Amino acid sequence: MDQDYQNPEQLDQVEQALVLKGQGSFAFAGTVLTAENGDTYHCDHGYVQYQIPPNARRYPLVLWHGAGLSGSQYESTPDGREGYRSIFLRRGYSVYIIDQPRQARAGRASKGSVALPDPLPTESIQFNILRLGIWSPPESPQFFPGGQFAQDPASINQFWRLGTLHGTGGDRLDWTGAGEAYDLNTGAVADLADEIGPVVLVTHSGGANQGWGAAMKSGKVKGIVAYEPTNFQFPEGELPPDTGPLQPSHTVPLQEFLKLTKIPIQLVYGDNLDQVPLWTQSFRDARAFVDAINRHGGRAEILHLPAIGIRGNTHFPFSDLNNLKIADLLSDFLHRHDLDGR
Repeated sequence: MDQDYQNPEQLDQVEQALVLKGQGSFAFAGTVLTAENGDTYHCDHGYVQYQIPPNARRYPLVLWHGAGLSGSQYESTPDGREGYRSIFLRRGYSVYIIDQPRQARAGRASKGSVALPDPLPTESIQFNILRLGIWSPPESPQFFPGGQFAQDPASINQFWRLGTLHGTGGDRLDWTGAGEAYDLNTGAVADLADEIGPVVLVTHSGGANQGWGAAMKSGKVKGIVAYEPTNFQFPEGELPPDTGPLQPSHTVPLQEFLKLTKIPIQLVYGDNLDQVPLWTQSFRDARAFVDAINRHGGRAEILHLPAIGIRGNTHFPFSDLNNLKIADLLSDFLHRHDLDGR
């Protein structure tokens, strides 16, 4: 990776008008429940909002949110700057932002859920896991020195309000790769790729974990950039002995796994991974995942931002204060793998 990479087209000029050829939204995939009397209930679909610039590049970007979130995480940053949606529209990419089935604007599920208890204040736990810093109530939150996350009260307030319920129905909290919700979500996004593709998946956290499955189910996925995935798929018989238990990985038949070797894949991680056991394990598993793909003839890589001199990034590098620099790295990946043609 070229540490001095600069976007050669210099298209991030936010003072200029953002010009679109088209925009809209639609539901994708899903099922229909039918009663004995013929009445129906449409459910388990995903929701996608799209925008298309003039003279768009060949491959749209499908932006897939993380667990407990929605596609809004890509629309703008908590402190009000342009998010990946506008950044990559300005760079000529069509952008499709999804809410996956049973979540946010696609929350219409085929299964009911247990009653939700009254919420408890637990944002200190998330503050630590998401690597904004250290928060041990009743002490005040302490951000990591040099952090790239906006720290003013208004931005933090916006950030905490991005979350959604995890969805409803069945094993709704299963994002790991071994349950009914995983099969539903990966199948739905594979259907979307088949409908609008070929595409490049840009995934995050829990969505990244499911991106592997979507790519194995659709031949229209031409590349994946995954921001901070936590668990992975390995060929049967090749599960690393030290994976889990915080975020267990799983195995798939070798013939399925080999589909991941046909596309370029990049995993991106930020700073302070050693401060949280979950990320220590996930980063170790990520290296094993990349090694497995490349051992079978694939093209996978890890981009650890501190290793190339980019420091202070959290679990949300695409909305940190340096998100334009992070976007440049994505543009570089797309260019190197011939995924940026018109």
